[in-house]
Formats: sequence, structure tokens, C-alpha cells
Amino acid sequence: MTIPTLHPHHISFRHAFAGLITAISTQPNFRVHITFSACAVIAGLLLKISILEWVVITVTITVGLVVELINTAIEFTVDLLTQEYRLEAKYAKDTAAAAMLIYSLGSVIIAALIFLPRLI
Repeated sequence: MTIPTLHPHHISFRHAFAGLITAISTQPNFRVHITFSACAVIAGLLLKISILEWVVITVTITVGLVVELINTAIEFTVDLLTQEYRLEAKYAKDTAAAAMLIYSLGSVIIAALIFLPRLI
């Protein structure tokens, strides 16, 4: 009996980057999040935010992109499972989108708390 070998890391990374490219090329909302993330980084550089604020911005951006990727994966999975209209599929997609909406609102509050005092 042979012991299965571990999947080579470079292949796993290739799949991960393929997923990232898929999200960028097929999901307008993911591109919007990347654009807003770039704006936050530029604002942070221009306004010379503190190291702690950079940590908060970095975590906020990272988690936001991850939540959007999970939302996208849920949408693709639901589409794979059924092509017909089903209320359960709608609920799955709607609640995944709601998670991103709530996170986005929280991100706007974080950005306002960090950037607005420097602009007012």
C-alpha cells in the first residue's frame, strides 16, 4: 500500500491565484473593493496615519477581501448546485451578500474614524 503524497505547495498556490484572478475578472464588486482598498492605502500614505492605524486598515482591507471571496465562492457553489430558481438558493446568496454588506458598513465606519479627524 502506498501512502499518498502531500499536494505540492506550488500547485496549491497556483489554484489560489487562479481563484483570485477569477474573482477579479468575473466579480465587479471584488474590483470595487480593490479600488476602495487602494484609495484607503493612498489616503493613509498622504495623511501619514500611525502604525496602529495601518494595522487596523490592513486588517480591515484583508478581511473585507476575504469576505468577498467567500461570498463569491458561495454564489458559484449555489449556481453549480441548481440552475433553477429555488428559495433556498436565494436565501444562501442573499445572506452571503448581507455578510459583505454589514462588513462594508463597518469598514466605512473604521475609515471615517481614522481619516475624518485628519480632514476636518
